[in-house]
Amino acid sequence: MNNSIPFIDMKVGIAEIRTELISAFERVLDSGTLIQGQEVESFEAEFATACGVKHAIGVSNGLDALTLSLIAAGIQPGDEVLVPGQTFIATWLAVSHSGATPVGVDVAPGTWAIDPTLIERHITNRTRAIIPVHLFGHAADMDAIRRIADAHDLFVLEDAAQAHGALYKGRPVGSLGHAAGFSFYPTKNLGAFGDAGAVTTDDDALAARLRSLRNYGSTRKYYHDQIGYNARLDEIQAAFLRIRLRHLLKEVDQRRKAAAFYSECLTGISDIETPLEIDWCSHAYHLYVIQSDRRDALSQFLLQADVKSLIHYPAIPSRTPAYASTSASDDVPVATRMAERSLSLPLWPEISRAQIEQVSQLIANFCRKS
Repeated sequence: MNNSIPFIDMKVGIAEIRTELISAFERVLDSGTLIQGQEVESFEAEFATACGVKHAIGVSNGLDALTLSLIAAGIQPGDEVLVPGQTFIATWLAVSHSGATPVGVDVAPGTWAIDPTLIERHITNRTRAIIPVHLFGHAADMDAIRRIADAHDLFVLEDAAQAHGALYKGRPVGSLGHAAGFSFYPTKNLGAFGDAGAVTTDDDALAARLRSLRNYGSTRKYYHDQIGYNARLDEIQAAFLRIRLRHLLKEVDQRRKAAAFYSECLTGISDIETPLEIDWCSHAYHLYVIQSDRRDALSQFLLQADVKSLIHYPAIPSRTPAYASTSASDDVPVATRMAERSLSLPLWPEISRAQIEQVSQLIANFCRKS
């Protein structure tokens, strides 16, 4: 019997919708339109409805979703944008690609999102925007962030790349800022079969600028109103995403149940902190992340038992080589500690209770022996 457990197993979920996917692929082929067609338009409308906003603009990936949103909002060289001290580096890269400077703000223990109580001390006369990240699928405290942003006239761009299906006080993420960037990387809660992304917003003017920016700065073929990019969502990925969107809420519910069972199994084990549950957030559990002072040893112990875990993320962005020569702040002790202690356990919608019990028992064995 093979007791190995991968970090993520997408085969079962894909098998369940295989017929639908093949039908969608054939529909696109038969249409003769591979770029900027009906599938993209339909997905945009359906995703906007799912997020509770007026507009969804399909783009090529999550990084482009964030970058184009900042550019469309008028962020430019000389500006500063507040970002969490710990996140996937794409959040920081988007700021750099817009020409602005990322300013790291420490994260709040437990939510691992940007800490609202620390934001104002980082605001200067050059601050133009805040990017709260709904890390691992846990919503940031958006009411507190919006109050500060509104008082200082700052653009709020949600990084919702890991939070498809998450709710903040009953509202979908993606509807809580001036705009939101989503990634549809294959392993996301809502995943394409390649790179893809989208921006959501209620701002008509911002949406119009984004539609132009993603398409060479053009809204009419061969007429270019601004310096744009080639950052479009293609028809085949949109067709696949339409199918996966229909299954999103069911799969997020499966993730939540799996996460709850993990937390139940891990309760009382020393040296392990399980994800925080807050009543104003319905966690989407893109990742199930525990904290341990012996993270590296635990990860190796699991690997020796043929169980794959991952570290999200081993270094805070300001201490990576990409930002080593910049003045980006690394005065982020909570984020730094988090980077040293975080371990993501195997999780996907169809993971079995037996697999969760196996992982949890291995962790309990490690803690007893260490």
